Amino acid sequence: MQQPRRHRAGWPHQNGTPHPRTVAPPDCAPVRYCTPDAPALPRHIMSDAYIIDDRKARRNVAVLVAAQAVLGSQITMVFVIGSLAGQMLAPAPWLATLPISMVVFGSMTTAPWLSPFMQRHGRVPGFALGATGGLIGSVIAALAVFFGNFWLLLLGSYLTGTYQSAQGFYRFAAADTASDTFRPKAISWVMAGGLLSALIGPQLVKVTEGLTAVPFMGTYLAGAAVTAVGMLLFLFLDLPRPQVSTVTPQPARGWGDLLRTPAILVSVIVGAVSYALMNLVMTSAPLAVVGCGFGQGNAADVVSAHVLAMFAPSFVTGSIINRFGAMRVMATGLAILAVAGVVAVSGVELTHFFIALVLLGVGWNFGFIGATTLLTASHPAHERGRVQGMNDTIVFGAVTVASVASGVLMNWSGAPAADGWTAVNMAMVPFLALAGGALIWFAMRPKGSWR
Repeated sequence: MQQPRRHRAGWPHQNGTPHPRTVAPPDCAPVRYCTPDAPALPRHIMSDAYIIDDRKARRNVAVLVAAQAVLGSQITMVFVIGSLAGQMLAPAPWLATLPISMVVFGSMTTAPWLSPFMQRHGRVPGFALGATGGLIGSVIAALAVFFGNFWLLLLGSYLTGTYQSAQGFYRFAAADTASDTFRPKAISWVMAGGLLSALIGPQLVKVTEGLTAVPFMGTYLAGAAVTAVGMLLFLFLDLPRPQVSTVTPQPARGWGDLLRTPAILVSVIVGAVSYALMNLVMTSAPLAVVGCGFGQGNAADVVSAHVLAMFAPSFVTGSIINRFGAMRVMATGLAILAVAGVVAVSGVELTHFFIALVLLGVGWNFGFIGATTLLTASHPAHERGRVQGMNDTIVFGAVTVASVASGVLMNWSGAPAADGWTAVNMAMVPFLALAGGALIWFAMRPKGSWR
């Protein structure tokens, strides 16, 4: 039987991939984070430095892919119907996308406490807690549309966001026990589980569309049932539990200090911009499709194609990162997002919607997975909970703002749907410039000064 091996310490190149020959001193724990001027931490302190075992990592990745597919379909369903249910119940048209915004806001406010919770108690309890929130949220949302209560719908959407936050940590769990070579693939394969959610979610929306007399109620109840079944998958995860350290823990850096690390700063900026712009456009897409004269089924098909494009590249994204580096992959993702915006403003035929949303999904995939890969290689193990929690808080904070702005841009002026759709896509420009500028700044730094 192949014995699990401890991870060789390595510090990232400029492109975010670990250096294969930098190893920790013999009296120190081999950890992911080591630079020529910073020795590895002592063994008795590194209580959360996991033993690397790619066989176990592959088994966990398979379970996480299944969880991403089954549980993730609930999120896909909510994103298809959330703005439409909001449009039905909202007291003002510009509030239609607020249920989607509350999902993302729930994710943003959950990340700061869920990440430390998982570092103390383990990934599985955190995943189960988040999924429970999502289940309760779907039930409350079903009650909201039954009683016609917009504010109750917002509460259910907020609780759904707790699951979205927990789901966001699947990619980090995949990397916990993976070697340097397997880590980008583990992250991208877990993200690829969204392919099945892209197929399951919209189809469930179609099947449940007329299931109840009250519009959308059957879809929300189906989302709760899917979540309950999907939670059983957590029983098959074999993730290491944190060990209690017998010494004084290492002092934790604050957010300001963490963001002064160039690799962390750039990965957070690119991840936040990629995710926020994807959400900005996707949130308004169903409204734009229906507003331009197409049906709800067409809107579901466009969202389905978009989600497929988000996750289909994940089967090869990890290999592409290993070959070309995280920096080039992130830059490519931002360029594809820009092209998606150009296609979107060029017309409002159904073909334009399909092409723009597919490009939007691919751009998000490259930008977000590239940023995640760079982030996992840019901090020591004892800061994992703080860095990952900070990252997801900032990312989903940006996504929250983007989803609110999406509704405002789409509906605030009372202009035709086509004009609102153009405004949504034009809003991408300054943020793409910000992320592109950050990448250029990082690439122009002296070699080896990523830290």
